[in-house]
Amino acid sequence: MAVLVTGGAGYIGSHMVWALLDAGEDVVVLDRLSTGFRWAVPAAARFYLGDVGDRKLLPEIFAENNIDAVMHFAGSIAVPQSMAQPLDYYENNTSKTRLLAAAAVKAGIKHLVFSSTAAVYGEQPDDTPVLESAPTLPKNPYGQSKLMSELMLRDAAAAHDFRFVALRYFNVAGADPQGRTGLSTEGATHLIKIACEAALGSRPGVDVYGTDYPTPDGTGIRDYIHVTDLVAAHLKALSYLRRGGEPLIANCGYGRGYSVLEVLDAVKRVSGQSFDISYGPRRPGDAASVVANSTLARRLLEWQPQHDDLDLIVDTAIAWESKLATRRTEGLTNMHQRLMAVGF
Repeated sequence: MAVLVTGGAGYIGSHMVWALLDAGEDVVVLDRLSTGFRWAVPAAARFYLGDVGDRKLLPEIFAENNIDAVMHFAGSIAVPQSMAQPLDYYENNTSKTRLLAAAAVKAGIKHLVFSSTAAVYGEQPDDTPVLESAPTLPKNPYGQSKLMSELMLRDAAAAHDFRFVALRYFNVAGADPQGRTGLSTEGATHLIKIACEAALGSRPGVDVYGTDYPTPDGTGIRDYIHVTDLVAAHLKALSYLRRGGEPLIANCGYGRGYSVLEVLDAVKRVSGQSFDISYGPRRPGDAASVVANSTLARRLLEWQPQHDDLDLIVDTAIAWESKLATRRTEGLTNMHQRLMAVGF
């Protein structure tokens, strides 16, 4: 049986593809390459270029491959962008998830692991780790679009021979410890990537949005989870579903948070480099503190994180950023040589 990974050329999706291949799975990737990269998909995975909302392509993929499960990573993830372009987020994150689920049900595919987000919680009334039973009060269209997808999957599972696990991510960071893939999208909004770029000199500095939150140093607190631990949770979710597990929504985080300033200090410490920091007002839609209670995932999925260390997360992110810089330099050199060869 094969596993279809939508968005498998992107950041988390490409890590998932590698993890599935390492586990001996047969892997199929669907990606439109809007933010992902073809080179990020291992040669051992079968690749389809296309959109997860393509009503004609999905049945073809299901017919051509013996797929028993879908891991759905394709979607838009930037909170500020979702505030400015809410309809795009409802289309890409919600409408296309409905199309994917409908196609899976029609094809008799019974298992789906969904990439959800802690943004469904909004801002909680205190700083204790948030449980899955907490009120879901998204503050932005990104969180709302993911919550609507969760509700659709719940209803589909109640009506059909179809089960899902929705993993609510907290802040994903870091890169594959073996250096095979990492966050490569230019202009990415992830704090640790931005700070690593600044430390390596590819950004002039880091902007901090909001210094007046009700937190110890006034900056927002987030639960940062290493991407390797996150994809391990997906493998556990896949095994859970194949064993007959019931539909499940579970948090993926470490249960403790770091402020923006603590993260920036860690990047300076690990890299040995300093960089400029600029301070500005809060961004619309940002919560003060979001930290996971992941007891459910640990208990039901038997998930045991192995990389709960901020310095380790930063170290792998910096290593990948350095590799990307080398890739870009080599690419520019090769382009220059080709231009010289044709007389430019």
